[in-house]
Amino acid sequence: MAMGPPATAYDRAITIFSPEGRLYQVMYASEAVKQGWTSLGLRTEEYVIIAAEKRKIMKLLDLDSMEKIYKVDDHIGVTFAGIGGDGRVLIDYARLVAARHRLIYGEPASVEYIVKSVADVKQMYTQHGGVRPFGVALIFGGVDEDGSTRLFRTEPGGQYFGYYAIAIGIGGDHANSFFEKNYRKNMSFDEAVITVIKALINSRVATSDEKREDILAELPSIIEIGYISAKDKVFKKMSHEDLSKFIEEHKKEIESS
Repeated sequence: MAMGPPATAYDRAITIFSPEGRLYQVMYASEAVKQGWTSLGLRTEEYVIIAAEKRKIMKLLDLDSMEKIYKVDDHIGVTFAGIGGDGRVLIDYARLVAARHRLIYGEPASVEYIVKSVADVKQMYTQHGGVRPFGVALIFGGVDEDGSTRLFRTEPGGQYFGYYAIAIGIGGDHANSFFEKNYRKNMSFDEAVITVIKALINSRVATSDEKREDILAELPSIIEIGYISAKDKVFKKMSHEDLSKFIEEHKKEIESS
């Protein structure tokens, strides 16, 4: 009697579905995202905040040389979790799409247009032999021409969804639970940034051996924050000095659980 292929055979090529209708390589790529450093985003009626943590994986690593938040266009920022090289390539592609749109149409592309373009590339890499899926998820935040705030996450398989708040990476589940309990759509800028910082702190405490007080002491060096307002539509990153000043001014709120 002929024997069927072993279960592991279904993960040898991206174009082979398992009997359950799954693409195992895409599932493995999603697991790579879960191993990445925590990144997250939050949008209110007036602001979009994106943030990410950095972890010192080697004693001599210079954290200041690392970047987890990038500007795609004047009105769009992005962060990621997963394989860094994959994230860099897709962010460069997003920048190219944004620049091309401005050149051809004389106006900025909508946030969703950029997100869909990146998601289309991701999807294409799930249906061709000889390639692998991108092992990275990206969070895009920005403001459209009409002043509406937008926040999206793209998945390794090419799906994308809009969110009010979302976290990815190793501490994603903990940060998302925090958002579910504390998110409000009408937050002020300061409240939104504090919520994002506290979500990063809680997720890091839950996923590392570091003590909360040690994390708080190093906070300005181990997180990055970018933001954009619906009013000026210009994406900016907080400098180390601005972030340190903000944390000092709101120390009591940030340190509260």
